[in-house]
Amino acid sequence: MEKLWSPWRSQYIDSFSNAIKNTGCIFCDAAKEGIEASNSLVINKAEFTFTILNLYPYNNGHLMVVPFRHLSDFALLTEEENKEIMAELQLAQKALLLALNPHGFNIGANLGKVSGAGIDDHLHFHIVPRWNGDTNFMPVLAEVKVLSEDLMQTKKKLLAAYLKIKN
Repeated sequence: MEKLWSPWRSQYIDSFSNAIKNTGCIFCDAAKEGIEASNSLVINKAEFTFTILNLYPYNNGHLMVVPFRHLSDFALLTEEENKEIMAELQLAQKALLLALNPHGFNIGANLGKVSGAGIDDHLHFHIVPRWNGDTNFMPVLAEVKVLSEDLMQTKKKLLAAYLKIKN
């Protein structure tokens, strides 16, 4: 298997983690935001979790499902939280299919800093839409990931898809 060395990713994780330690938890702050707020990336709120666009996405539509409770230990999730996380990931998948029509998805969680978690003290789950041919040379040669759509434009599409699914 070929390995791709990407030192800029660890630099990003370290700098972002340090910024978070100095300002508090961005997920706890985001949980307090209204979905309709102009600068909010929150897409949906449920009883135990909320869904938010990733500010530093791997692809357009990269969402995270986050428990409202501030915890880092996966084993401490309640049965209700576990059920809702899975239900919200399924809802996110439906909305992403409707809004962006991806060809596939990556779904998972990075548990702990060594696993790649940029925010390791507040558990969160990623759902990343994927398209055939969505990789290119830019991240390798230029340390740049090309995203073809503004986050707020993606948010508008996803809010409409969530509304359509819920009605």
